[in-house]
Amino acid sequence: MSEAAIQQDPQSDSPIRVRKVAAACGAEIEGVDLSKPLDDATFRAIHDAFVEHEVIVFRDQEMTSEDQKAFGRRFGDLTVHPFAPSSDDAPELIVFDNDAETPPWGTDVWHSDETFRAEPPLGTMLRALIVPEWGGDTMYASMSAAYDGLSDRMQQFISGLEAIHDFKPFRQLFGEDADAIRKLREFEDRYPPVAHPVVRTHPVSGRKVLFVNPQFTLGIKGMDEAESRALLELLFHQAEIPEYQYRHHWAPNTLVFWDNRSVQHYAIHDYYPQRRKLERITIKGDRPFSSDPVVDIEVVRSRKGARAISQDLKAGHKPRAE
Repeated sequence: MSEAAIQQDPQSDSPIRVRKVAAACGAEIEGVDLSKPLDDATFRAIHDAFVEHEVIVFRDQEMTSEDQKAFGRRFGDLTVHPFAPSSDDAPELIVFDNDAETPPWGTDVWHSDETFRAEPPLGTMLRALIVPEWGGDTMYASMSAAYDGLSDRMQQFISGLEAIHDFKPFRQLFGEDADAIRKLREFEDRYPPVAHPVVRTHPVSGRKVLFVNPQFTLGIKGMDEAESRALLELLFHQAEIPEYQYRHHWAPNTLVFWDNRSVQHYAIHDYYPQRRKLERITIKGDRPFSSDPVVDIEVVRSRKGARAISQDLKAGHKPRAE
């Protein structure tokens, strides 16, 4: 390991070592045992690395589910996924246990976790218990780097726009009988479509982040459907650019913690029929905000219409009907 790859604050008494593993996001952290309580200096160093590198990796961690939850709680309250399977004893813990009988579902698409919530998670912790001999990697994309990679003109164009997010992939979990429809309506009342900034401001780093994803984003608020679809396809593509990515190859007892505010991920479903078992928790986040003022597209449209009417009147024509 080269000395240049190690990053450590000389003023800190923390023993951790941070080694960057990819250009845009991703770092491995060494010198800490997550099965034990963290002192404040070590926690601060981990927190700073988390914000800076967006994805942090801890290898060779002999720890329990309770240890994982305790580590997560240092960053905030844990949340319960409304659609993922969990037990009554540990509702915050999601177990992904996939093999030939229970193939993986719904995670092989670029996304940020649960952006259908008014307050999407701050971050997600995933710990590997059983891994396949080959395959089963997880891809991560820095959406702050993805935003930086847009042209100045595109950055200006999407500044202040909002997008509508919905739990659309989970709708197929409900049947068509009366009871299933009633349950779906209850979830719709609990999680109505929500508007988030297309470009959110990270609450800690202050970096601008592209915050739309193909799993949960329906469209741009107030924009024509065809225009919205074309713009979103362009923005979705940013996560697919290799220069913004980190590809993680799992090993048993590895924990990965990613910043859900600035990272998207994609679980590769290429290990069938081998078994892959991981445990996940998510940490409660806050309402996404933007440092740019919100653009009211309806007002822009009305001004456009007003200009057209004014031009017609000056030309001696009657106003055009809508």
